[in-house]
Amino acid sequence: MVVYTYYIILYSEKWEDHVKYIDRVLSKCTPINLKISLKKCNIGQQELLALGHKVSGLSLEIDQNKVAEVLQKPLQRNIKEMQSFLGFPSYYRSHIKRFAHITSSLYKLCSKDVVFEIAKERRKAYERIKYELTNAPVLIFPDFEPPFKLYIDAACSQGLGAALHQRQIVDGKPREGVIFYISRQLKDSEARYGATQTECLCLVWAL
Repeated sequence: MVVYTYYIILYSEKWEDHVKYIDRVLSKCTPINLKISLKKCNIGQQELLALGHKVSGLSLEIDQNKVAEVLQKPLQRNIKEMQSFLGFPSYYRSHIKRFAHITSSLYKLCSKDVVFEIAKERRKAYERIKYELTNAPVLIFPDFEPPFKLYIDAACSQGLGAALHQRQIVDGKPREGVIFYISRQLKDSEARYGATQTECLCLVWAL
């Protein structure tokens, strides 16, 4: 079960278990006079839209309707607008490879001592993050029986990155998919590390 403000999401592998979970949740709502609108309920679905994602039993992908709403807005004109914009792709950063590297120049633009100016590099970063949002991979859910694959990315001088993959059987065929991406910028002291040190740092951080 996932509870987030006004969302309650129940999931299970078997329909019999699902009915039991629903009954259990409803029985908890009655004593505290918590009402649930049937018009807003979706029961027995193979997939649903929730919290900006399209969720199924096998995967998690970005709700492109949400993305379209944001990307239709004009380019940001000040720090406040840029901060508001960056909050949106940051919510989906687990879908975006090298997120910290791509957005580093845009986050620097929000610093106090930086003149707000959309230079060529920042406009390029802005267009790149829009592209990544609209072409983000569908993430798979982890299966804790097969082995995982952890890929680290320390080649970039501006940050660290890693991706957790797994090979699963989908529709009778083996397929390697992404479970999530993580990334962060280097601290000032870390930026002075050599290549081997940076790779070790990335591995330890990712684990």
